[in-house]
Amino acid sequence: MIPLRLLLPALFAVALCAAPPAASAENFSGGQRAEIETIVRNYLIAHPEVLEEAMAELNKRQATAEAEKHEASVEQNSDAIFNSPRGVVLGNKDGDVTFVEFFDYNCGYCKRAMTDMLDLMKSDSKLKVVLKEFPVLSQGSVEAAQVAVAVRMQDPGGKKYLDFHQRLLGGRGPGRQGAGDRSRQGGGS
Repeated sequence: MIPLRLLLPALFAVALCAAPPAASAENFSGGQRAEIETIVRNYLIAHPEVLEEAMAELNKRQATAEAEKHEASVEQNSDAIFNSPRGVVLGNKDGDVTFVEFFDYNCGYCKRAMTDMLDLMKSDSKLKVVLKEFPVLSQGSVEAAQVAVAVRMQDPGGKKYLDFHQRLLGGRGPGRQGAGDRSRQGGGS
C-alpha cells in the first residue's frame, strides 16, 4: 500500500486540477497551501475508505491499459501469430475460431492444458489450433523444441508432430531431447 505521505501530494494535485481554472497553484499563498493540505489530510483521516477506492480505480485503469497494450501487440503481430508457416496447425485449418497455444515442454501448466486442448478439438470441428514452441524454462526445453521442429519438417500434415507433442507433454519429468532413450538402450540412471 502506498504510504499516506506519498499520496497526499498526488491528492493535492488532483484537488488543484479539479479546481476552477482561475485557481492555479501559483495563485495560492503559502498559508493557503498549508490550509488546503490540512483540509485534504483531515478529510482523508476522517474517510480513509477514499484511499481504498482511489487505489481500486487506479488498479482498474492500469489493468485496462495493460490489456489494451496486449491487444495492440496481438493486432500488430497477428499474421505471425495466427498464420506463420512455422506454426503447427491442428484441427480445422479453415476454422472459424483460432486457438493459439504458446508452450514449453517443461511447463507443468502446459502439460496439464494438453488434455483440455485435445478435448476442445474433439468437441468443436470448426476449431483451428496453432501450436507455438516457446522454450523458455531450460536448455532441455530448447532441445525438445528443436526436435519438435525436426519432426514438424518431416510431417507437414501434423500427425507425427501431434504424437510427439502428446508424448512429450504427456510424460512425467522434464521434456528434453533423448529423454526416453536411456531406457530403450538399457542404460538406467
